[in-house]
Amino acid sequence: MSGRARWDFDQGGATVAIVDWLLERSFIYRTWQRPFAEHKLAPIVAGGDIARARRVLDVGCGPGTNAPHFRHADYLGVDINQNYVANATRRYGRRFVAADVTAYTAEHEGRFDFILVNSLLHHLETSAVRRLLSHLAQLLSDDGYMHILDLVLPDKRYSVSAALARADRGDFPRPLEEWRTMFGELLDVQHFEPYPLGVGRITLWNMVYCKGCSRR
Repeated sequence: MSGRARWDFDQGGATVAIVDWLLERSFIYRTWQRPFAEHKLAPIVAGGDIARARRVLDVGCGPGTNAPHFRHADYLGVDINQNYVANATRRYGRRFVAADVTAYTAEHEGRFDFILVNSLLHHLETSAVRRLLSHLAQLLSDDGYMHILDLVLPDKRYSVSAALARADRGDFPRPLEEWRTMFGELLDVQHFEPYPLGVGRITLWNMVYCKGCSRR
């Protein structure tokens, strides 16, 4: 999700606000994400779920960087940033909607067998996460799965990955076990996998991948 950019000197300071503002620009965001975007999706790719996807809902899709993975599928991307959505529509020629994903309802779209929530939930406080995941679970087809990728707050307080997690635009990175508990309460979890994200052998962020379906 990308809707935190603002000139808010009281809450984040001038430097943080400027970084937020810069990352709201599609080109800058894509450039920043380019070294990590494919690696971030690696656990989903390894499971083969992307190739099997038929109807995809990409929640908090940003400037559409995930869209090329779903050329074979019916795809809908949703993001609050109108600049991202306009750029993604021009760049990829797929369907994108500018909306607040915590309030957007997609019932009229039908149900989806693949819902992707990529690096969004650490931008949301806990009650908003619960509302969003509960709603998305209702949009899954009977054979559908939700695929969640998100930032983990490491146990080691003084480390590169811990510092980067706290410096991220999202205010709510969570420890791994908190993610595990939250996902387990809201979904029938089929797969839960922590993994590193970085450059070479240097871990810059700790991530978690969760695959889950609606509780039957």
